[in-house]
Amino acid sequence: EQMQRTDRVITQPPHSVIMNSIALPASRLILRQHQSIFSASTVRNAPRHLSAAATNPTPPAAREGRAKSNSNNDSNTNTNAPKIGDYVTGPTTHFGYEDVSVEAKESRVREVFESVADNYDIMNDLMSAGLHRLWKDELLRMTGVEAAAKALRRRAAHDHPAEPLLSILDVAGGTGDVAFRFVNAAGCAERSRSSGRDEVNVTVCDINPEMLRVGEKRARDRYGNALLDETKALRFVEGNAQHLPFEDEQFDLYTIAFGLRNVTDVDMALRDSYRVLKPGGRYLCLEFSHVPNPAFQALYDVYSFNVIPAVGEMVAKDRSSYQYLVESIRKFSTQDELKARMEKAGFTNVEYTNMTGGIVAIHSGWKPF
Repeated sequence: EQMQRTDRVITQPPHSVIMNSIALPASRLILRQHQSIFSASTVRNAPRHLSAAATNPTPPAAREGRAKSNSNNDSNTNTNAPKIGDYVTGPTTHFGYEDVSVEAKESRVREVFESVADNYDIMNDLMSAGLHRLWKDELLRMTGVEAAAKALRRRAAHDHPAEPLLSILDVAGGTGDVAFRFVNAAGCAERSRSSGRDEVNVTVCDINPEMLRVGEKRARDRYGNALLDETKALRFVEGNAQHLPFEDEQFDLYTIAFGLRNVTDVDMALRDSYRVLKPGGRYLCLEFSHVPNPAFQALYDVYSFNVIPAVGEMVAKDRSSYQYLVESIRKFSTQDELKARMEKAGFTNVEYTNMTGGIVAIHSGWKPF
C-alpha cells in the first residue's frame, strides 16, 4: 500500500538540507556545543535560512498565504487554529474511553505496555496492517540523519571532537524500532567495529522497563555488545516523557513514535522535549491521528474496533490492551490541536504531514535560538 499525503502543508525531507551543509567550509560546520547541528540547515522552499526563520518566524499572514496557495482547505493556518486549553484540566483524565484519576493513568498505561512488550512489534503490525514500517521509514527520511552523519563523520576524522557531534533522543521507543533505523542510517553499527566512542549517539528513553529490556536484547542480538558497551552509540534509559532524566539542551533531534497519546499530560511532555533540545534542534512526532474523510473514517472504525481487539486476543491473548490502544487514538488531539500545542510549548515553523489518509501524521517543529 502506498502512503497518502493529504494535508496541504508537506514537510520537505531535509536530505537536500543537510547536503547543503556538507558543502559549507569546515568553519561553518564548527558549531557551538549548545547549538544543534540541524540549525545550519536550509529547508528548500522555506523563506530564509532556517536559523533565521527560527529566530524570526514568518509572520502568520505570510504562512497563511503560503498555505492557501497550495490548497483551498486552510485548516492548517493560524487563522483557524483551534483554541486550546491545558491538556489536563482537573483530577481526572481519559484512559481510552474510561475516565481515571490523573495519578492512575500512568500506572494503567504501564500495565498495558508490560503486557504487550514481547509482542509489541506484532501489535504495531496488527494495528497498522504493517504500514507502521513505511511510516517509520518516512520519519527517518524526514530527519536527514543519514546525510548529516556522513558529513559529521568526515569532520570528526580531522577534528577528533571530544563530544558527540550528533545526539538523537527517541522517546517511548523502548523496543528500538525507530532507534535501530537511526543506528543503521548513521552507520553506527559499522563504526562499532572500530575503536573509540562514536561521534553519533542514539538514546532510547522509555518509562517501561519491560519495553527497554526487549529493546536492549534486540540491540545486542542484532549488533553485538560493542555498539552499547564500547562506542556508546546506543543506550537505553528509563524515564518519563513528562520529566526526562536529561540535562537542558542536550539533544539535536527528538523523536517520539506512537507514544505521545499515551502520556498523561501532553503539554508537560512537549515542554520537556523543548527543554532537552539544543537551540536549533528539531522535534518530530509520529502518531496515530484523525481521518478527515468521513467514508474512510467509517471503514477505519470498523477495522479498528472489530478487527484489532479480536486479533489481539487471538495472537497475544490480550483483548483489553488492544481495545485501549484503539480508543486512545480517538481520544488524542487532532492534527491542528497538536500543532497548536507544539506552538504553545515554544516550537516554531510547526507543520504536519498526513499519511495514509490521516490515519497517522508526522508533526515537525524547531526550537529557536
